[in-house]
Amino acid sequence: MIANLALATAMVGATVLMHFGGLLGLLWILRNRRHRLRPHESAARQATAILFVVLGLVAIHTCEIWLYGVVYLALGAMPDFETALYFSTASFTTIGYGDVVLGARWRMVGAIEGANGLLLFGWSSAFLISLTGQIRTLEHDWLEQRVGQAPPPA
Repeated sequence: MIANLALATAMVGATVLMHFGGLLGLLWILRNRRHRLRPHESAARQATAILFVVLGLVAIHTCEIWLYGVVYLALGAMPDFETALYFSTASFTTIGYGDVVLGARWRMVGAIEGANGLLLFGWSSAFLISLTGQIRTLEHDWLEQRVGQAPPPA
């Protein structure tokens, strides 16, 4: 039991650090682009930035799911990598079909993976909402500034 909790705690710590690093990386890329998002930019550029972030979040979650899959395979808890990855995906996304289950020895790790995935998806959602809110705020501020003013220089 203690070994399971220690492993689950280590996995939560590793995936939280991975997630934090991934979000920092996405922010760094967005902030250091050659052309930053500005209030007067086109909707297409804003949509491209949002799409980039969504795909980045998918990549981060994929790495986290694969990490759990590798651990399940290394523990011998799953017969092959495809099954380990399938189980990890179902657990991390909290779908939990139940057609593939861990043995009693490792089931606590699988349960904690579900809670971990739920929290990390929530964190990603908050990040994405914050980003889209900032873009919308920029657009809104730009529209308010333009009312009664000359257009910004090109």
